[in-house]
Amino acid sequence: MSYNTGVGQRTAVVTGASSLKGIGFHTALRFAQEGWGVAMMDLNADGLACAAEATAEKVPGAQLTTVVVDIADPVSVRAAAEAVDLSGLPPVGALANIAGIPAPADFLDISLEMWNKVIAVNLTGSFLMAQAFLPKMIEGGYGRVVNMSSVTAQHGGGVFSKTAYAAAKAGVLGLTRGIAREMAQHGITCNAVAPGVVDTDIRAGGTNDETEKKLAEAVPLKRQAEPWEIAALVVWLCSEDSGYITGITHSINGGAYIC
Repeated sequence: MSYNTGVGQRTAVVTGASSLKGIGFHTALRFAQEGWGVAMMDLNADGLACAAEATAEKVPGAQLTTVVVDIADPVSVRAAAEAVDLSGLPPVGALANIAGIPAPADFLDISLEMWNKVIAVNLTGSFLMAQAFLPKMIEGGYGRVVNMSSVTAQHGGGVFSKTAYAAAKAGVLGLTRGIAREMAQHGITCNAVAPGVVDTDIRAGGTNDETEKKLAEAVPLKRQAEPWEIAALVVWLCSEDSGYITGITHSINGGAYIC
């Protein structure tokens, strides 16, 4: 079984990679900086093209491909997996399920349509992507899956999104533990990352400067996380150094939730 993740040896698949201010983009960039091939995925084709261009500018010679995908659609996910196979990139060794959508509506106000959408993107999408790419990791002899949860799943809200998002992201934790247990026989790990408030555009249009300031002040470290700080943890969890860590929720919240 090969565990070489050196330059040119493995590819990381990263969803939610289109926003230059987002965790997904910074995760893809960090993978590229560390010598991985990177398959950048998102539903936003124009944003994805800009993100790939920015990555290539920062990491000359990076092995990149972009794939437009709707992670909540099994047909689209299968097509995305086939596109990576045909891309000429090295074998897939890591999957970072970063893509997600917020849900700030109060519980009594959220519609079934919105509930289903929040679950589909934040939970089912991670399930579909893992099912699509885990067989490739088993075949290749190296595998890391990192799923994006949230501090909202741990304390039921209190940041921006509320109950529907909390339920979806709590589901991600159960999904992570189940994958970790089943994939351990193959030497593949699966972990979850649960950020607190992060300075991204996921709340765009839903807050103002005053609210953003209050979100930061509520954190013991008195600031929001930078996207690259979350990305650094995600990429480390996909490294050889993390090979004995699996099924764990890694809280990265500046002390907002200590357990």
